[in-house]
Amino acid sequence: MVDIAGARGTLTGLLGVWGLTRLVLLLLVFRVFVFPGADVTSDVSVIYRGWYEVLRHGTFPLDDVTWQYPPAAALAILSPAVLPFLGYTSAFFVLACLADLVVLALLCRTGPRPGRSLRGAWVWVAGLPLLGTTAYARYDVMVTAVAVAALLAGARHPRLMGALAGFAAMVKVWPVLLLLGAVRRRAWGAAAVTAAGVAALFALAMPGAFAFVTFQRDRGTEVESLGALVFHVARHFGWRGEVLLNYGSVEFLGPYVDVVSAAALALTGVAFGWLLLWRLRAVHRAPHTIADAVFTAVLMFTVTSRVISPQYLVWLLGLAAVCLCFRAGRMGVPALLLLAACFVTVLEFPLGFSHVVVSDGYGIGLLLLRNGLLVAATVTAARALWRSTVSAPASTPLPAQAARTRQTPVSS
Repeated sequence: MVDIAGARGTLTGLLGVWGLTRLVLLLLVFRVFVFPGADVTSDVSVIYRGWYEVLRHGTFPLDDVTWQYPPAAALAILSPAVLPFLGYTSAFFVLACLADLVVLALLCRTGPRPGRSLRGAWVWVAGLPLLGTTAYARYDVMVTAVAVAALLAGARHPRLMGALAGFAAMVKVWPVLLLLGAVRRRAWGAAAVTAAGVAALFALAMPGAFAFVTFQRDRGTEVESLGALVFHVARHFGWRGEVLLNYGSVEFLGPYVDVVSAAALALTGVAFGWLLLWRLRAVHRAPHTIADAVFTAVLMFTVTSRVISPQYLVWLLGLAAVCLCFRAGRMGVPALLLLAACFVTVLEFPLGFSHVVVSDGYGIGLLLLRNGLLVAATVTAARALWRSTVSAPASTPLPAQAARTRQTPVSS
């Protein structure tokens, strides 16, 4: 039975903590109080606003190589138009906060059900503010809201899950991984139809809908990525490269950068191979398996990426929160490691980013710790997923064995 009084008390606590922490976030992004370090809100007031001016005239920003998103990302950039009584930047922050609230509402709705838990809602409420102003100064929280809705639809509503995943993938590519754990063809079919429909609509309506593919291909090794640690250390031993703003992010340029970038792509291929093997070998599935698989997959593709931007952790927080909505889920330890990584991330960006750029001891230490926590979360998540779905519990006989045991007479 559900403890109704206890659940109401927990929900009240969740809403209270959410309201307090989000008030602080809004005061920071509106610059009532100034958050230390670089001003990350300028991405909205300058970059997003510039894209908005181009997009509202019916074309994509084809001359801007920093536009590296699928066509439906235009909807997120144009979304402040629904609040015409606010300026662009103010409207964007308000919508980001509303998307945050949608995620909380979805998690709170599922938490009190049998076999579910409100732990996931607490992960979201506590984790997002750890990223500081980055949480509301990027459109990733909007995409995460759609992804969370898709995952919670899960096996009960496969077509809805597929449609939401297909749409989200057209806003930012990573939600295509939501389909990894789907076992019903209806989910894949709905995703394909939705994604194809959205893509066709934008291709016909707005020139340059898929120019982002070329821009993404030409990216290098970003200074916060796992592979960048090679060059951070190498700079202390005479490596003659440099750090420059390139394709919208601060990247390493110079000797052997292409080798490390290629190695990162190879690691991504290895991760994909492991996930394919898991998909073929998995035999034990539970209601939480889809969420666990997606969380593990996004962790793998994040740590092997040439770019690990702070906002990527918004996605991971949303997925971890869904995993912890299931009492039987296996992602408790990876979720705790992720929360720690979020705290270190805000120390690294924006607070300590100047140290990262110059590759001093403090900056390298922060990156080693943050990326180490992400790697540890990835390894523990992959191990837990494999053990819960591929490796049969030793103490539990397989159904066929149990049937033979019941049919075999006991000799005297």
